[in-house]
Amino acid sequence: MVLGQSDSDSSMVVKSSLHLNNAWNSFNECRHQGNFCDVVIRIQDARFPVHRLVLCACSDYFRSLFLGQWKSTDKQEIEIPGVSPRVMSSLLNFAYTGQVTVTSVNVEELLPAADQFLISYVKDKCCAFLKRHLTPKNCIGIRQYARSYYCMRLVEASTRYILHHFEEVSQLSEEYLFLPITDVEQIIRDDRLNVHGEESVCEAIFRWVIHDRRVRLKHLTGLLKCVRLGLLEPEYFMIKVKGNELVMECIAECRNLIKEAMKVVCDLHAHAGIESLPTEENLYNLLLRPRLPIEVLLAIGGWSGGSPTNAIEAYDPKAENWLNVSTLSDNNFVGQSRNLSDIPRAYHGVAYVSGFVYVIGGFDGVHYFNTVRKFDVSTFEWTQELSMMHNRCYISVAVLDKKIYALGGMNGESRLNSGECYDPYLKHWALLPDMNERRSDASATSMEGRVYIAGGFNGQECLFTAEFYESDASVWTRITPMRSRRSGVSIISYHGLIYAVGGFDGVNRLRHAEAYNPLSNTWRNISSMGTPRSNFGIEVIDDRLLVVGGYNGQRTSSAVEAYEETTNEWCLIKDMDICRSALSCCIIRGLPHEIIKKYCLPRDISSHCCVDEENFMNHELESSESDRSDGLFADEEMQQIDNNEVPEEIIVVDDQMGSMEDL
Repeated sequence: MVLGQSDSDSSMVVKSSLHLNNAWNSFNECRHQGNFCDVVIRIQDARFPVHRLVLCACSDYFRSLFLGQWKSTDKQEIEIPGVSPRVMSSLLNFAYTGQVTVTSVNVEELLPAADQFLISYVKDKCCAFLKRHLTPKNCIGIRQYARSYYCMRLVEASTRYILHHFEEVSQLSEEYLFLPITDVEQIIRDDRLNVHGEESVCEAIFRWVIHDRRVRLKHLTGLLKCVRLGLLEPEYFMIKVKGNELVMECIAECRNLIKEAMKVVCDLHAHAGIESLPTEENLYNLLLRPRLPIEVLLAIGGWSGGSPTNAIEAYDPKAENWLNVSTLSDNNFVGQSRNLSDIPRAYHGVAYVSGFVYVIGGFDGVHYFNTVRKFDVSTFEWTQELSMMHNRCYISVAVLDKKIYALGGMNGESRLNSGECYDPYLKHWALLPDMNERRSDASATSMEGRVYIAGGFNGQECLFTAEFYESDASVWTRITPMRSRRSGVSIISYHGLIYAVGGFDGVNRLRHAEAYNPLSNTWRNISSMGTPRSNFGIEVIDDRLLVVGGYNGQRTSSAVEAYEETTNEWCLIKDMDICRSALSCCIIRGLPHEIIKKYCLPRDISSHCCVDEENFMNHELESSESDRSDGLFADEEMQQIDNNEVPEEIIVVDDQMGSMEDL
């Protein structure tokens, strides 16, 4: 039988991973049986017969040893100090099997041994174990430990943990009190420091100084210079800082700083806005520069100026300001800027999952969408995802267990009671059981393993009913109805309750809001917003509930309000740049600060603004006729506007009418 003219024509390379596993298993059996062992490792009174070749294969330390001073020696036993028999046994087991057990009991000894014997894989796994077991009480100690063995990734992870949990660390950690001045100053100066207010930073400084008052008092002025003193509440500044006994004791050194800070604090509150103060001077910049946030709110799309928009604005909760990020500067991109905008759409849903923003369904003025667009917040790139099974405008979207739920809406012909669930990892949509109501212009959220949906419009009336879905039971269950009918409502989970805010009851846009307690299955009223609104964005950021934009009954709005549960009060915050309704919002979080800061106002006056000013969208629409027309379209079904005035396909009709332990 002739198969070919040459070996190359008829050859085939065969590779078996099973063969490799069998070989290593055989080596390990020989080790335990004492067969073919050519050296003995002695640790204290314990002796470990091993094969030089195996140790050379997994450790550069043993490779250098056996190919260096032990290359031609006849000595068969090596004594190694500085490691316990238990840990050496673990490392030898790894050398032969590729497996090692890392525990909170052995990790502090295993990591140095892996470092000593240059077994980088085990060292890296020990670092990963310690990273997973960081707590406010041990994070400083773990960082010092990581520095000792040059585990720079663990050092950085510990630093990020300290910055993110600083309030707890400074209050609960005894290790914090023993930090050197350089570390304390480095931490409290960092823009990434996550605190609810600069008052927490002051208290942490005072606690550290008092621990060794005689030695540390001289550092107080330098530490206070790292605090954004201008952002302190006036009463706290006057009593707790200016009047603090530590400050009074070194007033000669502190006087100029306190004097300037007091002027800034008073000016800030007198003018009620950072922008009112002179910002060119370095001192003001240092005293007023806000920290970087750990999360940012994105407001995407909507209906503005009589048509859909693709604008994206970012709310920086620390600076309490909006940034139009439709175009971002990017030095790594040709042209030095990127256009982040995608297809204009309104009445859509938005979901954030694992570093990606998903924009789902909606309407562009002509087409009802079933499409899904995915935005990578790190690379600023848009890609097309698998489309939904149904077109859905006035869609309700929620995220539960990293899956996206798209519920109800309108397909261009009828309101829907169907829902579908998308797995971003499998890239698969699955139909859900039908809801108990047909709902367009409703709103959805998730809490404690359930997806809740409330309100909306069924084609005949605005709804006050609500229900939830449990994936384990795969069934929709009705709950107590809301106290008011609400179409164009927004609901959100916040501090263990479901909040339903604003909307349209068939007659009026609503200011009032209510909260649902799942334990008692009851709704209760909360304080009302300052202005009525429907079809607006809602999210929770910096422990406050924000409502964004919407339609107030006369025009689209750029107004934003914040609600705090502790005071049961609403307050106005900075308006968006763009007036719009039918927008959708999400929170981006869990990202490196290098990415987050792209969506924030620059912190240094010398920094280049990350927004391309020439591409800013100028939407001063509060009093424009185009915005007033949004309101007319919204009430078409109620006021029976002539179909000749409002094209039948204009969907804005539904706009508001229905429309580790301690180591």
